[in-house]
Amino acid sequence: MQNIIELTPDNFQKVLAEDSFSKLVVVAFWADSVAESVEYMPTVQAIAAEYASDIIVATVDCVKEQQLAMQFGVQHIPTLALVKEGKPLGGLPGQQSIEQIRELLTPHLPKVEDNLLQQAVSYIDESNFSEAYTLLCQAIEIAPERVDIQKKLINACLNIGKDSDAELLLQNIKMVDQDDEYHSLLATLELNKQAADTPEIKALELAIQQDSNNTSAVVQLAIQLHQVKRDEEALNLLFILLKKDLSVENGEGKKVFMDILQAAPAGDPVATSFRRKLYSLLY
Repeated sequence: MQNIIELTPDNFQKVLAEDSFSKLVVVAFWADSVAESVEYMPTVQAIAAEYASDIIVATVDCVKEQQLAMQFGVQHIPTLALVKEGKPLGGLPGQQSIEQIRELLTPHLPKVEDNLLQQAVSYIDESNFSEAYTLLCQAIEIAPERVDIQKKLINACLNIGKDSDAELLLQNIKMVDQDDEYHSLLATLELNKQAADTPEIKALELAIQQDSNNTSAVVQLAIQLHQVKRDEEALNLLFILLKKDLSVENGEGKKVFMDILQAAPAGDPVATSFRRKLYSLLY
């Protein structure tokens, strides 16, 4: 496995003083002459495979590299020692179960929500807000108290037309966390609200008020609402039409409805809800 290396005086500096800043280093002290440590190595290898993206396992043959073992103050073989950012974090002497090793590693490993947040930020940097939204929804479900995740989720919401969700999240941000990022998000929400009421939307709403049976205006209004990212309103208008007649405008209403669903981010709760409603209508 690529994340298992043999620690020697030649690579000691690189692994423990450099590589440990990007990954947790697990130093495994063993010796071929100590049966317990030989039996232990498959467990260590299993851990290396399980956490392949998060740890480096550096093995030390205590017979060949006695000086290294002395530097760590190893008194028992086998022993595991942890190093992160160039600093020792303690360890476990003796042969341990895989569960005990996991328990030792967990406090020092990236959390699932941190990995999701990191990936989401990369998507936001690429203006891929739909993918970011999907990951951030997963992250906030795991850690709903994380304000940093909340703010990135608000950002994604504001960029995919989920202004009502963004507004609700902003309302839950406590005063102590209302920093420059918060005020920037708040300003974006206000701009979105102003841009969402276009002259075309107002004209179509007036036409529908004057003639509630103007099916063509309803379909056009749904299209306009989708263009300004007001998808929930658009889907609701179209679903009301579909409940009356699935062949609305020779299928145009249904087509627009399906197009909006197709364009929604993966796992979007609004889209999921309307898919279920359509399914119940069809079957």
